[in-house]
Amino acid sequence: MRNNAISQIYDKLRLHFYMKIYSRFENREATLTTVETFSMEVIMALDNPTVAQFAAAVGISSPNAAHRIKCLVQKGYVDKVRSEEDAREYHLKPTQKYLDYRKINQDYMDLLMERCKERFSKEDFEKLNEMLNIVNDELMPEIDIKDYKFFDTI
Repeated sequence: MRNNAISQIYDKLRLHFYMKIYSRFENREATLTTVETFSMEVIMALDNPTVAQFAAAVGISSPNAAHRIKCLVQKGYVDKVRSEEDAREYHLKPTQKYLDYRKINQDYMDLLMERCKERFSKEDFEKLNEMLNIVNDELMPEIDIKDYKFFDTI
């Protein structure tokens, strides 16, 4: 295990998510492959991207991206919504089925933040949020989601 706290927190968040997903296999609820799960996380992070934006973000060809999206549509995890600006484009919108699947992780993050609120003073909690926003907004320039929003075609 790594020594720094952010790595340990990230590992614990992933582990919690995987434990919850594996527990669903007995009920046959978890139907996403690993690559499909990663694809859905990218779609969520990009906030309803086009197929071209998704392909560019993950560095795959448009036909490969189209195939991955087709599988996700067939499984009921994503809808393709025709763009109002350009009828030739479709935006990828996660379905409620996926949002329910993802809620496992979101519920745990909400619980974690609630525990932080209880554990820390109001000032420390606000400072924690301020520092996390700085990490997100300033210290991770390699991953700027806005870069993919303006990518039109491959």
